[in-house]
Amino acid sequence: MPGQKSAVIFAWILLIPALAYVAAIVVYPLLQTVNLSFTNASLRRTTDYIGWENYAKIFDAEFATIIGRTFLWTFLSVSIKMIIGTGGAMLLNAALPGRALFRILTMPPWIVPMAIGIFMWGWMYNGQFGMISGLLQRFGLVDGPVAFLAYGNTAFWATIITDVWIGVPMVTMYMLAAVQSVPQDLHEAAWTDGASRFYRMRRITLPMIFPAAITMSMISLISTFNSFDPIWILTQGGPSGSTTTMIIDTYSTALGSKKFGEGAARAVVICLFLSAFALLYFRAITKLSKRMTT
Repeated sequence: MPGQKSAVIFAWILLIPALAYVAAIVVYPLLQTVNLSFTNASLRRTTDYIGWENYAKIFDAEFATIIGRTFLWTFLSVSIKMIIGTGGAMLLNAALPGRALFRILTMPPWIVPMAIGIFMWGWMYNGQFGMISGLLQRFGLVDGPVAFLAYGNTAFWATIITDVWIGVPMVTMYMLAAVQSVPQDLHEAAWTDGASRFYRMRRITLPMIFPAAITMSMISLISTFNSFDPIWILTQGGPSGSTTTMIIDTYSTALGSKKFGEGAARAVVICLFLSAFALLYFRAITKLSKRMTT
């Protein structure tokens, strides 16, 4: 039909600015990165195409360790964010005195510039004048100063805690909106039938906010997987690579060692992992939507 055809053409015309923006900001840089990953580009030699050599280099035992560390770091950080954020959202939604003040107190990690906040954590982790080491010594939990960023295990957890501090406010606010969207009449009906608060939370609140929790988990997973600032500012991947994740390794290879081709190959691998996560997310959401509509 002529009218329908003209409407389709008009719709595509309206989409042209958005498509041009996506092509310029996302598609073109991505294609350039993929192209660069097949070269030996660096500051020391002329650029030549070398096929899959960069990919063959990175898939060794060391990179496999970095991949495993990245997944563990991401899993722990996202899990803690979701637990604290969801629990905090339920507490902020409860009829407690002063809850407006508590909502305001969740915002400092967003208000404070990220770099300043991370430097603050670095100061607290310091073994000589850091607050955490000082408190542990004052309460007799340790015999002397503890330099948290000087040892692999403590540095690993220190970067996770800092990343959780940064990410919890977003999770809390998102999950608070989900909790507040649960129909209150369902709680009132369950309460009338004698259901306890725990039962109402388990049978009403949690199932109702589950789709939002999946979405928030995916958003948090992608941002955490790409998290650079907490690790780089606190440890730069050390000590002895104990906090080196894939994004830190990519940065160190491409901009630290000036091996742009190898760095681009690592970036492509990260993109593939995140694409796989996104695909799993969309499949999970699709199945969940079908289950809720049937």
